[in-house]
Amino acid sequence: MFLFLDFDGVLHPDPCYDKSQYFSCLPRLESVLRDFPEVQIVISSTWREKRPVSLLKSFFSVDIGTRVIGSTPFWYDIPDIVEVIGYQRHAEIEGWLRQCGEPWSDWVAIDDKSHLFKPFLKNLIKTDPIIGFDEHAEKMLRLLLAKSGTRRVTVQRI
Repeated sequence: MFLFLDFDGVLHPDPCYDKSQYFSCLPRLESVLRDFPEVQIVISSTWREKRPVSLLKSFFSVDIGTRVIGSTPFWYDIPDIVEVIGYQRHAEIEGWLRQCGEPWSDWVAIDDKSHLFKPFLKNLIKTDPIIGFDEHAEKMLRLLLAKSGTRRVTVQRI
């Protein structure tokens, strides 16, 4: 299972005028990801345009950062796929899946801009850009990951 992750409007509010709020929603997301260790993360955020993946990984806790496996290609590098899909971020995700030989793999995207995806896409979790990854988005992600059969870690309580 691949998680395609936007930053602005997901991991922190957008706009984010106070840099101390950057990644304020990341702990909630990381908590979910720790329960689903098979999920690999691909950065689809525009942050990938000016920062290498190695720097993007550093924003995450070490255990989650190791699961960041890359970033999506830019839409202008995959014009054929953009033409077929018609929605920029969705096409970038499909482009990454095809380039990696994983076109049929399960995936979920978390983004605040649904207009960048095909309408009614069931594996898109749309966040409120002013809030970011909140309780509702967490519930949706847990539901989608569980429905896909992604193995969940269970902690035995003594």
